[in-house]
Amino acid sequence: MSNEIRLAFDHPAARSEADEGGDTLHDRISLRDHVVEVEIGAFQSERGATQRLRFNVVVELKPLPQPLDDDVDKILSYDTITEAIAAALAEERLNLLETLAERVAHGILAAPQALRVFVRIEKLDRGPGALGVEIVRRKSADLAEPAVQHGPAPLVLFLTNDTIGAADLPRLLDSLEAAETPVVLCVGPADLPAPQSAVAGAQRRIDLLAIEQNAWVLAGRDKRCVVTDTRTEIDWAIKRGNICVWAPSKIVLDAIDGPSASPRDAVALALWFAQHLEASRMAVIGADGAADGAAPVEMLSLDRALTEF
Repeated sequence: MSNEIRLAFDHPAARSEADEGGDTLHDRISLRDHVVEVEIGAFQSERGATQRLRFNVVVELKPLPQPLDDDVDKILSYDTITEAIAAALAEERLNLLETLAERVAHGILAAPQALRVFVRIEKLDRGPGALGVEIVRRKSADLAEPAVQHGPAPLVLFLTNDTIGAADLPRLLDSLEAAETPVVLCVGPADLPAPQSAVAGAQRRIDLLAIEQNAWVLAGRDKRCVVTDTRTEIDWAIKRGNICVWAPSKIVLDAIDGPSASPRDAVALALWFAQHLEASRMAVIGADGAADGAAPVEMLSLDRALTEF
């Protein structure tokens, strides 16, 4: 038991050596005490602030090709480990170390030479000690499935409040439902004064929630308008041709490279999201005239939209 306890708190390299089975011995490369400062965590106190994460990673390798000839292209570069960490952190803001560890392991095991990987990640600033998680993954059945592939490029439509309340809204939805292009609907806040805060971060959340309240108003007008707040839900709807309504808080707040537009400029925020989705087209329904500047946003009256979609 004492040996098991020692291994539990030892470096992943010791775990790798202890878990070696059979007569086959594998070469290993490792990354020790790699510290990165990022924003991560599920608690409210962890949002808007960075904390230090420490990574310890060991990768077991296929036998090296012979002759090696001192050729760097024949081995697994240490950069593969650090790049997998950087890519996982850059993809989106994460709540869980478990999710991050899975993505790091998946990125490393994509390398042809990698057979098995030990990933330990620890938070260094959440208490008097290091809080962490350790996983072991093989290039086999226990490896997490690849990330979900996004669906076809959708049409993003921003509905004005007049359109949300229009008697012809069901006709518009009928046309959109019959079309072959998947549709994501975006809205702005209702035409009501929102609460005000002197704190910018708090006001940003208030403004995002005002948009989400109006999304639920739209959902109440027609059951086909399903409110969604995660990329997974949106991709699921897109792949099945369902109409969905974007509730922006989670995606905006979790984005690594978030929108420069304020939530108070709801059309600009929707344009950012359309670009994030790589949408085929974006239009504002319920307004006439051209969009300001060079932004790729069409302005369509409801009558025109009824004939176009």
